[in-house]
Amino acid sequence: MFAIYKRDMRSYFVTPIGYVFLAIFYAIAGYYFFGYQLYGGNADFSYLFDALFSMVIFLSPLLTMKMFSEEKRHKTDQGLMTAPVSLTGIVAGKYLAALSIFMLALAITLLYLGIVAVKAPVELAVFLGHFIGMFLLGGALCAIGMFVSVLTESQVIAAVGTIGFGIFFTMVDSVGVMLGTPLIEKVCNYLSFYTHYQDFTTGLLNIADVIFFVSIAALFIFLTVRVLDKRRWS
Repeated sequence: MFAIYKRDMRSYFVTPIGYVFLAIFYAIAGYYFFGYQLYGGNADFSYLFDALFSMVIFLSPLLTMKMFSEEKRHKTDQGLMTAPVSLTGIVAGKYLAALSIFMLALAITLLYLGIVAVKAPVELAVFLGHFIGMFLLGGALCAIGMFVSVLTESQVIAAVGTIGFGIFFTMVDSVGVMLGTPLIEKVCNYLSFYTHYQDFTTGLLNIADVIFFVSIAALFIFLTVRVLDKRRWS
C-alpha cells in the first residue's frame, strides 16, 4: 500500500494536476480570506468555509479523475492488479494519496487562523468544526471520485460523474422538500452532505455526522475494490 501511495503522490507533482488543484484552492481561499477576514475585519471563518464547501464539489475531481481512468486508458491496470499488493492496498494507497493532497490544500486555513488570532479573538470551536467537517467532506468526495474513475477510462467522464454525485449529495435535501412526502423528505435529508455539515459549522462534533461521512467514504472504497475484483477475474 505504501508503494502505491508514494507512486500516486509523486504522480500529482510529476504532472500539473497537483499544482493546479493547490493553486486554484489557495487562490479562492485567499480571495475570501482577504475579503472577509483582512479587508472586512471579521474573525468569523464561516464565510470562508461556506465558499470552500461549494468549491470542493467542483475541485475534488481533479484529484480523482485520473486514478484508475488513466491506468485503464494506458493499459497499465493489468500490471497494477497483478502486482504483489492486495486490491484493498491498491485502493487504499490511491485514496490516501488524494486525501493527502486535499489536506495539504486545506492546511492553508490553519495559517489563516494563526494570522487572525494574533489580532482578534477567534471562536476556536467553530473554526475546528468547519475544519473537521471540510476534511470529512473531502474524504467522502475523494472516495466517490475514485469509484467513478474505476468505472471509465475517460478522465472527462470521471470528472463530470464525480461532480454529478457531489451535486446530488449536496442538493438531495431540496429534492425531498419538493417531493413533499414525509418519508422521502426524511431519507433525502439524511443523505444530504449539506445537512450533515451544518452541525460542524456551529462548533458541534456530532458523532452521527462523523459516522455518516466516514460511512460514505467506506462504502465507495468498498465498491471500488469490488469493481477491481470483478475486473481481475473477468
